[in-house]
Amino acid sequence: MHDIAHEAVNFIDLNLIYVIFLFVVGFIGGLVSGFIGSGGAFVLTPGMMSLGVPGTVAVASNMCHKFPKAMVGAYKRYKYGQVDLKLGIVIALSAGVGVQIGIKLQNFILETWGQAGSNLYVSFSFVAILLIVGSYVLYDAWNISKSTGGEKVSSIAKKLQSINLPPMIHFKTANMTISLWITVPVGLATGMLAATIAVGGFIGVPGMIYVLGVSSLIASATELVVAFFMGFAGSVNWGLHGMIDIRLTLIILAGSLLGVQLGAIGTTYVKEYMIKIVMATIMLMVAVSRALAIPEYLNELGLVSVKPAVISILGKVSFVTMCLALAVGAIIILGSMWKARKAVYEDVEEEAYAEA
Repeated sequence: MHDIAHEAVNFIDLNLIYVIFLFVVGFIGGLVSGFIGSGGAFVLTPGMMSLGVPGTVAVASNMCHKFPKAMVGAYKRYKYGQVDLKLGIVIALSAGVGVQIGIKLQNFILETWGQAGSNLYVSFSFVAILLIVGSYVLYDAWNISKSTGGEKVSSIAKKLQSINLPPMIHFKTANMTISLWITVPVGLATGMLAATIAVGGFIGVPGMIYVLGVSSLIASATELVVAFFMGFAGSVNWGLHGMIDIRLTLIILAGSLLGVQLGAIGTTYVKEYMIKIVMATIMLMVAVSRALAIPEYLNELGLVSVKPAVISILGKVSFVTMCLALAVGAIIILGSMWKARKAVYEDVEEEAYAEA
């Protein structure tokens, strides 16, 4: 425990540029979170790490800001009738167990290989998961956008829903019945990932869509309920380990509380496949950003030898790629919202004109 406590005091010095950057990252993370249901951590954790925040502190501080933001987003989307509260609670119960397992794993890595090992683990996990899930989600969104039938339940989900393994639970808003035992792996994976790299939603949302058979609109909204419970449980645990930098938490929370409400409103204007396109696009760009940071951590661990000048260049390119990912996500969301809202107004004007 001594090593963990020692690492906890290595918080970065904040200047005005860092504060503004973190606020903007928080706003866009919130915007994306309200729109696609993820905690936005796939943007926030690497964003903090790009400023030199240790991986564990970035994960812990991010998780701490997650639950109040998720509560606001969940309430907003619940009012739109998009949240399946029962499903959220069921997934959250097994996710809570996954969070505790993930934190123990993260602490083991930190004690064994130090901060460089932890940073490498966080970054490598990011790259692997974002590339795999992002590619599949983009492929699926592309197929949906080309078909006229809209979103369909995956063949895997249909097979799993047909398995009669008591207790069977009916979820009204999600409009499906499935065994409790099939929801457990989705919750465990979501919780483990959330505690390990603070990105549970990128397993939780695709898990609900492709494994359980929930629509992307309901899944992205329900994930906010899961994020609230996971964020609260994880924050208590990380806080006891002295890993939360409350300054970072409050700055990104201030930005994200604005963004999450705007993102939630956006879901009422756009087609469902747009949620998947936004999710996949940012996932893949962030994966590239984190991949560029990996050589630095390998060098610190003595696994490879990389010149300081090369590490410096890779770090700068990684940071720029991260900023581009944020910008692209914001432009896609706000652009699709504006386009959809404009179409709604045009329809209303045409109806008014016809009546006149």
